[in-house]
Amino acid sequence: MLLPSLFLTLFFIFISFPLCFSSFQDDPLANFLDQTPGYDLSAYPSFFGTVHNDRKDEFEEGFGKLKMDYHAEIVDPTRYDRMGTPVTGLGEVNVDDFGAEGDGKTDDTEAFKKAWKEICSSNVGVLVVPEKKYYLKPITFSGPCKSHFVMLKILGMILASDDRSDYRRDQRHWLMFNNIKNFIVQGQGTIDGNGEIWWKNSCKINKTQPCTVAPTAVTFNQCENLKVFGLNVKNAQQMHVRIEQSVNAQVYNVMLTAPEKSPNTDGIHVTASQNVQIISSIIRTGDDCISIVSGSKNVQAMDVTCGPGHGISIGSLGKGNSRAYVENVMVNKAKLTGTTNGLRIKTWQGGSGYVKNILFQNIVMENVGNPIIIDQNYCDQDTPCEEQDSAVQVRNIVYKNIIGTSASEMAIKLDCSRSFPCKGIVLQDIDLQLYDKDEDRDREANSTCVNVMDLETRGRVSPQCS
Repeated sequence: MLLPSLFLTLFFIFISFPLCFSSFQDDPLANFLDQTPGYDLSAYPSFFGTVHNDRKDEFEEGFGKLKMDYHAEIVDPTRYDRMGTPVTGLGEVNVDDFGAEGDGKTDDTEAFKKAWKEICSSNVGVLVVPEKKYYLKPITFSGPCKSHFVMLKILGMILASDDRSDYRRDQRHWLMFNNIKNFIVQGQGTIDGNGEIWWKNSCKINKTQPCTVAPTAVTFNQCENLKVFGLNVKNAQQMHVRIEQSVNAQVYNVMLTAPEKSPNTDGIHVTASQNVQIISSIIRTGDDCISIVSGSKNVQAMDVTCGPGHGISIGSLGKGNSRAYVENVMVNKAKLTGTTNGLRIKTWQGGSGYVKNILFQNIVMENVGNPIIIDQNYCDQDTPCEEQDSAVQVRNIVYKNIIGTSASEMAIKLDCSRSFPCKGIVLQDIDLQLYDKDEDRDREANSTCVNVMDLETRGRVSPQCS
């Protein structure tokens, strides 16, 4: 009776995943925009009543796929511990059984490859990394796998090679998970990118060095029904976790850390992916805590602690006159501390496409530079960027219930394109003060809003956009 019971349990785990996303997509904006605790609903008319009539349908359609109160099935890691015994009897594989030493010095890459091949070709696959330190060169774990689900259980540490010559064949990836369905990565272990050698040779740290790429620590490419939870990922060579061309991904209860000065060490980077959730996680790195770029749709970040780092960013988009599309993004219940930026949308001049239907709400900021910023004139290069006629369109953006202190004089900066102004920006219940270190008190911050069409404010908004 053990085998049918296990498969039934796993079936319900994965069948619940797309259902959670359907609930995330179907509720109208009216369900969440006026339901923040602490506000008298009768004092605030329907959100759509405040939207100009010629844009009402666009807002209703665009935000119809977002919801504030998310009730996803959060997977309890102990459920997998309780399933440990039956899974062991049905195909649990230990990397040590394939020759891994786990001494932190011996190259265990081939042992991991052999163990993965065994798991991926079996009916039920659980690959266990015990409580040791495993030294790995770049490696790709590829699917599709034979079993209906695959689990990687990391209990120890996986440490990256710091020999840059090991990455000559592929400088962009260290641990790559490719084309895997119904994939779970969990455990209380650590993935260490060992990135210091890469940071020292970055052109952002050493100006005499040419600007080159560095590996992403963990990449999930073309994965479907992915769950990642309970892990620590630290000291990435460049980005920590990259989710690309994937569908239905949930990252829960992870910690991503790197020194504040480590260059380009984004926490979680989402690109060309749909239905992505980042929940109850702590991200402290040298770049964006979360970055969302072109091709991404239906992305939710909830209960995220961010800082130090560069904040939560959409973009950059449109570099090199490229087309870019991002839509249906919600950031809810986040705390940002000491970040160089807060909630940022950044696009290059000359691009095309759109960023639309974005909601930032219930955010607390502490000593954050540029807490609210839209920059359609983004230019991250040594020479000035020329003004161009085209731009990525930014529209239907809501900032709601955002409080805290700004490290910069300008707490709200909407610097939009002259050719393609921002449209449909809503500021509701904003209270951002400038923290004065010298006098140890808060004082009024400033704001600027340039080339913004149909800007709307609701409730108390400070500073007022000028």
